[in-house]
Formats: sequence, C-alpha cells, structure tokens
Amino acid sequence: MDHDILIEKLNDTELNIRLSALEELANNFKKGSSDSSYKDVNNHIHTWYSFSPYSPSKAVWAALSAGLDTAGIMDHDSVAGALEFIEAGRIAKLPVTVGAELRVDMKNTPVAGRRINNPDQDDVIYMAIHGIAHTRIKEVQDFFGPVQKHRNIRNQKMTENINNLTQKYVGRLDYEMDVIPVSKSHEGGSVTERHLLFALAGKIIATYGKGHKVTEFLSNTLNIKLSPKNMTYLNDENNIYYQYDLLGALKSDMVEKFYIPAKQECPDVKTVLNFVGKIGAISAYAYLGDVEDSVTGDKKAQKFEDDYILQLFSVLKDLGFDAVTYMPSRNTVSQLDRVKALCTQYEFMEISGEDINSPRQDFICKALRDKRYQNLVSSTYALINHEISATENITKALFSDKVKSDYPDLNERIKIYSEEFIKRRKNMKI
Repeated sequence: MDHDILIEKLNDTELNIRLSALEELANNFKKGSSDSSYKDVNNHIHTWYSFSPYSPSKAVWAALSAGLDTAGIMDHDSVAGALEFIEAGRIAKLPVTVGAELRVDMKNTPVAGRRINNPDQDDVIYMAIHGIAHTRIKEVQDFFGPVQKHRNIRNQKMTENINNLTQKYVGRLDYEMDVIPVSKSHEGGSVTERHLLFALAGKIIATYGKGHKVTEFLSNTLNIKLSPKNMTYLNDENNIYYQYDLLGALKSDMVEKFYIPAKQECPDVKTVLNFVGKIGAISAYAYLGDVEDSVTGDKKAQKFEDDYILQLFSVLKDLGFDAVTYMPSRNTVSQLDRVKALCTQYEFMEISGEDINSPRQDFICKALRDKRYQNLVSSTYALINHEISATENITKALFSDKVKSDYPDLNERIKIYSEEFIKRRKNMKI
C-alpha cells in the first residue's frame, strides 16, 4: 500500500486499521536514517487522548521514524491510549513507557499561594505519573474518572466565557457540537483548554478564512499580540498546520480572559502521592522554570518557581515525590544545572521528556544530547525496566520498599535497572 495512505490510516477511527498500518510501515522501515551516535529518548508524548494530532499508533510511528530510541506516552488526566501505545511499541519494536499528567492541589503545603509550574493558576502543580504497571492501567483510568467529570463541568462554563468574548464575531461555540467532536472523550480521553481553543480556531477560520483577515481580527478585534513567528504562520494561507498555529496564538494570550480556576478536579497532592505509591508508579514534579521565550509559542514570559526553588524541593521531598522531570530544550543551562544539583541533593530521580502536542514539534530533543544530560538516557532505560518489572510483580518497582531496602543508593538502583533493561532489550532483539 502507498506510504502516504498508510500514514493517513495511522489516525483512522478503527484501532485495528491503525495498528495494521503501523505494522506495514514498521516492516518497511529502514533504521539508521538518524544520527546513530546518539540515543534519543522522550517520555512526554501526548496523543489525541488529551490533545495532539497523533493517535498512539501514529505517535509511535513518529517516534520511530524520527529516530527515537525509546518513547513514552503522557496524556492529561487519561491513560485511555496506553494499551494501544504499548501494542504499537511492540509492533514497531520500539521500547515504550506509560505515564500520565495531572494537576494536583498544593494548598495544604508550605508553598500554598504561589505560582508554581502552572501558568494559569496558583496553588496547583502539574505532576507526572511515570512507569505505570500495565496491570494497573484500568485502576489509573478509574482514578481519573472524577477528575474528568469535574473538568468537563468547568470546560462548559469556560466555553460560555469564550462565547462572551467571541460569539458576536464568529458565532456561538457549542461544547457538545464543536468541542467534544475534536476530542476523544467518548473513548476515555480528556478535554482540555486546547480543545476549546482548537474548536474556536475552527470557527475563526470558517468566518475569516486564512491569512491577513485572521491576523487583523486577532490583532484589532481580540487585541491579541502576535509574535513575529505567529504572524508569519497565520498570514500564510497555504500553511498546512494553520489551525494548530492559530490555537497557539490564542492560547498564548487568551486563556486568562476566559479561564476559571480548577478546584474539584485537582485532587490533593497527598491523595495522589498515596495512590501512585499504591500502584507502584513513579511520582514526578514537572519543573517549568521562569519563562522568557516560549519554545512552543503558547506561553508568555512569566515567573514560576525559580525564586523559591530551594523551599519547593524541600517540600517535594517531605511530601514523598520520587522524581523530577524536566525538558532540556526549555531552560537555560544555569536553570538546568541548579535543578540537577537539587535532584542530587534531595535524591530525586531525573526524568526527561519533551512535551509533544503539536505537528510542528520535533520528537528529537537535540539539547538532551549534551553530555551533561546523558544520565537522562540511562534513567529512561531504568524507567522502562521498572515498568516491566512492576508489571511482573509490584514489589520489583524501582521505588518499592523492598527494592529501596536492597539498593538504598538511588544512583546504584538506576544503574542496575538500566543495565537490566539493556539485557532485556538484547534478548528481545529490539
């Protein structure tokens, strides 16, 4: 079958068609097109079960064809795509790991009242759950049920706020008719602010077309300040990523105008940490750092946790976090050096992941190839081995009481699990 047709089928509505297309593509794939001197990893790939142009199958294909050595799924408030991602990894012979991301409440901690790593709200952090045992995926999805329910109630209210801002210009945005269809909520996926804005972008395009009329509407009517990059993208009527670029422009400037603070959908941090410990997964704080120039173009220059990071890491340790996840491409060397030093001081596992949710993003993070961050590759190997081991037996999880007792030193533990992954991989001939 034609290569382009197979690529298109990776986002088919039918799972078996997606996986069959991936199998044919993988069978014809010739490795070695990327720079084989590097082992590139990414543990933070969103799929269409939160917001992304990729089904789990297409995400695995994009990871494989980009040259990634391993790949990890990371959707918001959902693991609905996890089983497909695992099977796609098996078909593509690409080692994968399963995670999820959610917002948790920090009001009952010493950093209450702070803007932490959430651009939209104080007291709330983005937290990553890494290395979910495959036997616990349904349990995690059930845990997210109330989160999704309360989020959808708030989404509908925010949709009305958007209508108050834009309805007279582009028509009414209907949550059930316009927003839900661009999500996978009917299959257990979450609906995020990005879905609301993607649907709004569709309304704007339907009203103004593409090009200068859109940028004039954004600038003169909605008073959105467009970056030179966004201006170039949105003035290009032939831009194949137009709706995603329009979403990015809207998100960078408009969220604060319709945003309603999340409350009931953000469980208390201790509740989440207890749950993560019970299922043998790895809890990770997602370091953001003060933003000056947003890599993805959807974040304003803004201060976050850097001014009080010493206190924050102490609080994270006291709460019982296992790890810190960060993205080398999004921070300065001085920010990363500081985070790495604090991870060593507080014995946090370091996990990397480049937040993939747009078709313009490269699955390869070249910043991670710096020798200073090569530990992130071995920690990814350890993470995958942890996931395999925890699936076999929860007591083999990397942070289980038994494993910590057998190997109290975190670095030794990571080294052992990383080396075991390499052995497993050799035996599986992946």
